[in-house]
Amino acid sequence: MSNISPFALTPEISALVTGAFDSGNVLLLAAVDRHGKPVLSFRGSTAVFSDTQLSFWARNAEGGTIDAIKANPHVALMYRSPSVPLLQFAGRARITGVPEERDRAFDLSHAKEREKDPDRKGRAVIIDLDEVKGVLGFGKDGPILAHLVRG
Repeated sequence: MSNISPFALTPEISALVTGAFDSGNVLLLAAVDRHGKPVLSFRGSTAVFSDTQLSFWARNAEGGTIDAIKANPHVALMYRSPSVPLLQFAGRARITGVPEERDRAFDLSHAKEREKDPDRKGRAVIIDLDEVKGVLGFGKDGPILAHLVRG
């Protein structure tokens, strides 16, 4: 029996997320608050938590993003850069209090993001991905598409 998930982030997609802060292409997070209104925020601390999960560190533990996730766990993220036209991620976010997950989400975030919360007063958010889609670039035969869906 294989340990490989049928849904897994590719190394190329993982590298884009991991390098997003340094390349100036931080991911945009979309959530919906308890009133059904959109909440958008750039997340420089977004990281690959596993081959099926992303994470981010929310420095403001009582902010609008955290409140929105508590009300509705469905979120979407978008990656865009000059070389990668568009990647969209969709999944379910959860705020974790599990010490190991919390520490790992903080440690995975970019050093410049960690420096802004040295006392770790923020919250760790884990996103269980359901879908990744978009255009990774263009080859000689046209667009290079990405489309991963959790079965």
